[in-house]
Amino acid sequence: MKLNLLNRRSHPLRRDNAFTLIELLLVLVILGILAAIVVPKFAGRTEQARLTAAQSQISTFGTALDSFEVDTGRYPTGKGGLNDLVQQPANVISWKGPYLKGEVPKDPWNNDYIYECPGKHNPTSYDLMSMGPDGRVGGDDDVANWQTSKR
Repeated sequence: MKLNLLNRRSHPLRRDNAFTLIELLLVLVILGILAAIVVPKFAGRTEQARLTAAQSQISTFGTALDSFEVDTGRYPTGKGGLNDLVQQPANVISWKGPYLKGEVPKDPWNNDYIYECPGKHNPTSYDLMSMGPDGRVGGDDDVANWQTSKR
């Protein structure tokens, strides 16, 4: 006496419990479509977050530079530039810093901020800018203290 209970072929109405190749391909196509819709939206948010971070850092620099100017009577000039906010320059006696915590940060794209005093756009104070995502001066992606009111 042979029991044939486990043999699926013996029962005509029983179906295999596995996925077919077409079902698997359909799921992959649906996942691909969802990824094509969702990924660009998150990528745009990341870049917008970096632009906002650069604007915030420029604002923080502005507060520190204004404090430096109140204490010393001028903005940092020469080779020291923004480093004068964390290390006392040799030729400044009334320095009451550091005006920034830690080191001078890089912009969100890991480039140095560009600081000029006196500035070309702000001749009575300073120009401060990040080159933006492309890492080059010029173009619509630069973030600067003379454009923060426009954005």
